[in-house]
Amino acid sequence: MYDVIIIGAGVCGAAIARELSRYQAKICVLEKEEDVCCGTSKANSAIVHAGYDAVTGSLKAKLNVRGNERMGELAKELDFPFERNGSLVLCLNEDDMPNLQALYDRGVANGVRELRILNREEVLEMEPNVTENVYAALYAPTAGIVCPFGLNIALAENAYANGVEFYFNTEVTEIHKSEEGYALQTDKGTFETKYVVNAAGVYADRFHNMVSEKKIHITARRGDYCLMDKEAGNHVHKTIFALPGKLGKGILVTPTVHGNLLIGPTAVDVEDKEGINTTAEGLAQVLEKAGMSVRNIPTRQVITSFAGLRAHEDGDDFIIGEAEDAPGFIDCAGIESPGIASCPAIGEMAAELIRDKMGLAEKTDFIANRQGIKNPNTLSMEERNALIKENPAYGNIICRCEMVTEGEIIDAIRRPLGAKSLDGVKRRTRAGMGRCQSGFCAPRTMEILARECDMSMFDITKSGGDSKLVVGTNKDTV
Repeated sequence: MYDVIIIGAGVCGAAIARELSRYQAKICVLEKEEDVCCGTSKANSAIVHAGYDAVTGSLKAKLNVRGNERMGELAKELDFPFERNGSLVLCLNEDDMPNLQALYDRGVANGVRELRILNREEVLEMEPNVTENVYAALYAPTAGIVCPFGLNIALAENAYANGVEFYFNTEVTEIHKSEEGYALQTDKGTFETKYVVNAAGVYADRFHNMVSEKKIHITARRGDYCLMDKEAGNHVHKTIFALPGKLGKGILVTPTVHGNLLIGPTAVDVEDKEGINTTAEGLAQVLEKAGMSVRNIPTRQVITSFAGLRAHEDGDDFIIGEAEDAPGFIDCAGIESPGIASCPAIGEMAAELIRDKMGLAEKTDFIANRQGIKNPNTLSMEERNALIKENPAYGNIICRCEMVTEGEIIDAIRRPLGAKSLDGVKRRTRAGMGRCQSGFCAPRTMEILARECDMSMFDITKSGGDSKLVVGTNKDTV
């Protein structure tokens, strides 16, 4: 019997787990995939929005602004990459100025600090590569960029360090009311709990509707992206948006915290909640519309494309709270943009709700800090030489594009909630995220995984499940 079971190990589930781990309670997280950060949290714009876009008074507005304020402190506590690079929303003609002014006014009402409307000359001085057709822009200095993998993994590792249990490859299939709370049937058996937190992303409506007569409906909204090499990373320094439309903030152009250039996403509603395939039409739209905001985007530097799904709820706002007719069932549903920016505040809100309902006492030994994987590239030459002398694995480069060492990969595998697949290593170390997209380093990374996890090469997967990388009949030769 658990006090709280959280369904989903994405960024919101991990944030709630981390905040709940401040209190004396028996908590676990159930995740159907093989690792944290395998759904919406792994494929998004990685933007920490300032908070001017959401409707004033909505949960999106309140939690976006609070989450943005918390992100810098959280990055220091949990050691993940975050940068306040600022954002610009471009207005391309004078007729649209009322819409830009409305966005400014909404941001002020939402509590966003330091907003300014810039004229054409100020915009071009700040970002010389934006379109010459720019008329004005809304400048938000508090906006930022983050590593979504690093954020998600850091939250989960810290929750684990504070006693939260994680069960992977464990899919919830049914939820039933029980005498003391809820019984969750999974493909690995039944789990019982007093409280359930539903942080299941695009599947959150399915679980809510199992226990409540007041139904919700989530649409999977697919977005295509193109990622460019680090040679293109300085093409813009701020995150560049077009004025928002009815389907969201449109195509953005942004640097990433790791020095790449990212453009996207599209917004296409799909029936398939696993439909993360890119389309030629979607990628062409990304390239075309990005070019309307920023000139001379070096599209020949695209190194990969991908798509992610946003969980759009029909009410167009976050749903966070206890279901009216299902006591003890806490929804964290409809978390689309600005979900990444809001997750620190979502974690606080859900954890405080459960704390107050259960009367949980605060721990005296809560561990607030977490140390990420040591990166030799951030050290001085003297420090790096000392590290290699202590552990020669840090002198063995495995991924040449990102300069990732064997020591970092071993750390990624051995640390709490460590990597078990090629993608797990990639999200923790960036091995395979460079220009060659793991063409060089994949076999060497697989060798390290096989050795460290005592696995056959035939059992190593790209991302869990059936995504095996080596197939054949003569396993003794591998």
